[in-house]
Amino acid sequence: MTDTIEPRPPGRLDQQQLAQQLVEAARAEGVELVGPGGLLTGSTKTVLETALEAEMSEHLGYDRHDLAGRDGGNSRNGTRTKTVLTEIGPVQIEVP
Repeated sequence: MTDTIEPRPPGRLDQQQLAQQLVEAARAEGVELVGPGGLLTGSTKTVLETALEAEMSEHLGYDRHDLAGRDGGNSRNGTRTKTVLTEIGPVQIEVP
């Protein structure tokens, strides 16, 4: 029996390929995979901050630096640092 692999929809992210590229880039730059300043910590920080920014944009109805938010009464007012405890250790993020 032969299995067929369904082609990936255009524009869909290939997570395995992305992970491979990240690991290769980290190794080439001498970045550890785990620990403070490691690939997993940096990736976790980036994903959390990106998700929080997207959530804030959805809540306010406009993206960061969009003129639609200027003088609207409900606007962004910067970020604050917060430490999130994760399975890979503490990760310091900027919360909008």
